[in-house]
Amino acid sequence: MSRSYGERANAGTLRRNGAGSLFGENGNGEQMEGRMIENPYKRLPPIERRQDGSLYRMTPAQRKQANALIRRECCCYEDGNCMLLDAGDTHTCPQMISFSVCCKWFRWAVLPLAGTLEAEIYRGRDLKRCAVCGGVFVPKSNWGKYCPDCAARVHRRQKTESERKRRSAVDS
Repeated sequence: MSRSYGERANAGTLRRNGAGSLFGENGNGEQMEGRMIENPYKRLPPIERRQDGSLYRMTPAQRKQANALIRRECCCYEDGNCMLLDAGDTHTCPQMISFSVCCKWFRWAVLPLAGTLEAEIYRGRDLKRCAVCGGVFVPKSNWGKYCPDCAARVHRRQKTESERKRRSAVDS
C-alpha cells in the first residue's frame, strides 16, 4: 500500500482507541504539553514602509488584481471576511477595501504568488517591459530585455539561428 507525502500510517489511531481527542486532551481531561498551535501570523515580519513611514500604495488596477488574488489564493479570506480578525463576529477583510498594503498575511503569503504585481507595487522604478510580450518584469541585470517566460523561447530561437548560420558557412 502506497501513501502520499505527509500521510502517516497510524494517523488517527490514538483517537480511535480513546487515547486522545481532536482538542488536545489525552483522555484524562488534561491538556497535552507543547501541542497548542501557535498563530503563524505572529511569526511574519512587519509590513514594509516607505522612507517617510507611509505604507506602500496600489493603483486602482493593482488593487483590482490584488483583490482577485485574495479571493483566489488567501486562506484567511471567506465571503468577504478575514478569518484572522474573526473573534466571534465578522470583520471585513481590510486588504480588500484599502489601496495600501496593510495586511501582513497578504504581503508575505499571498502577494509573492503574483511576482509581477509584487514587483509593480514595491519596485516601481526597477521594472522593465518585455520586448516580445510587453509584460512587466524585474530584470536580473541591466541588460535584461525579456521576461523569464519569453527569454527561454527567444534564446532558443537565437541559438538555432546561430547554429544554422554556422553550419551553412561550413558547407560553402
